[in-house]
Amino acid sequence: MVDAPKYVNEKVKIGVWLTNKRSSGKIAFLQLRDGSAFFQGVVVKNNVTPETFELAKEVKQETSMWVTGIIHEDSRSKFGYEIEIETIEVISETHDYPITPKEHGVDFLMDHRHLWLRSSRPHAVMRIRNEVIKATYDFFNDEGFIKIDAPILTGSAPEGTTTLFHTEYFDRDAYLSQSGQLYEEAGAEAFGKVFSFGPTFRAEKSKTRRHLIEFWMIEPEMAFMHQEESLEVQERYIAYLVTRVLKNCEMELKTLGRDPEVLKKYTVLPYPRISYDEAIDMLKKGGFDLEWGVDFGSPEETFLADQFNQPVFVINYPKAIKPFYMKPHPTRDDVVICADLLAPEGYGEIIGGSERATDYDYLYDQIVKAGLDPKEYSWYLDLRKYGSVPHSGFGLGLERALTWITGEDHVREAIPFPRLLNRIYP
Repeated sequence: MVDAPKYVNEKVKIGVWLTNKRSSGKIAFLQLRDGSAFFQGVVVKNNVTPETFELAKEVKQETSMWVTGIIHEDSRSKFGYEIEIETIEVISETHDYPITPKEHGVDFLMDHRHLWLRSSRPHAVMRIRNEVIKATYDFFNDEGFIKIDAPILTGSAPEGTTTLFHTEYFDRDAYLSQSGQLYEEAGAEAFGKVFSFGPTFRAEKSKTRRHLIEFWMIEPEMAFMHQEESLEVQERYIAYLVTRVLKNCEMELKTLGRDPEVLKKYTVLPYPRISYDEAIDMLKKGGFDLEWGVDFGSPEETFLADQFNQPVFVINYPKAIKPFYMKPHPTRDDVVICADLLAPEGYGEIIGGSERATDYDYLYDQIVKAGLDPKEYSWYLDLRKYGSVPHSGFGLGLERALTWITGEDHVREAIPFPRLLNRIYP
């Protein structure tokens, strides 16, 4: 039905499912979907057989059918077109579909996610998700990146060992990947600019609306690039994603009630930048009781983003709260060269990135201080021995970024299916 503009006033046959219906006595209005769009079918009693009109009144929610009819323009509907149905052929009749048009709780809907995907809101979110993924590939390809795939089973931890899912790889310990970053660094020294897009895992029983146990991460890595240049890539990337959604997902944004004018503000560059030091001062003035050196939680990130009404970079966090691989600041021993991009409207960090440490001895010491085994990182240390260059990179969590773009309440709504652990620890 997404091709309806090509077939106005023509007879078509479409495979559909029924989402809802109502009748005024002489006309039956069938709310239909065909996978590409949600639209209305109209059955006029005087224009069809008695059997067809009776079937239109009696057919149950989510019954699959073939419908034949004429496509008409309909300016009153969100979709803009409807089909005047002439015949209905039931494919599979449905009874007692659990997700009725009444209001349901999130837990109920997540337990039935395999069916909830058929509903208009998750359908819209997934279509926007698909557009964001397509836009990601287009952006990085146009910028001269190539995609390489990092392993999902790894022998080392980029973000620390406390959030790793342990498994066995034959006779060796292995872990589900927290990040493809370390491998992307190897790729950057081979190809200059690379990115990966794949699943990552955190063994954390998080119960916030921002976190998932399993999520998808886009991770670019760039050789011969310092942090400020990386920030420019990051903000161009985010603005590009929002622009693509505005251009190609107008109907989906309407379904979700997401105001395009709000999103347009986020395409204006550059994004503001503040240091961690400045952020601490702002938070203290805003009434937060915290000291320099702490990491920011949801309330702090929301407050900071609210001061700008735009995505904002917070740069140069304390070394003690960041991973071992970040480059030390040239004039301060207590901070590293890094940045988090905080989304407006209370959605928190959507990008984390840094310039990477390039000195072999420094990186070796940081690995030891982090309680990690340098032998497990010998290949990573090799990158500092053989032609090391300044390089930077970042990671964007797809689901959290999508939650912000779509204006949804919970990051779980941005995943196609609930993983088992996400259902246990919402």
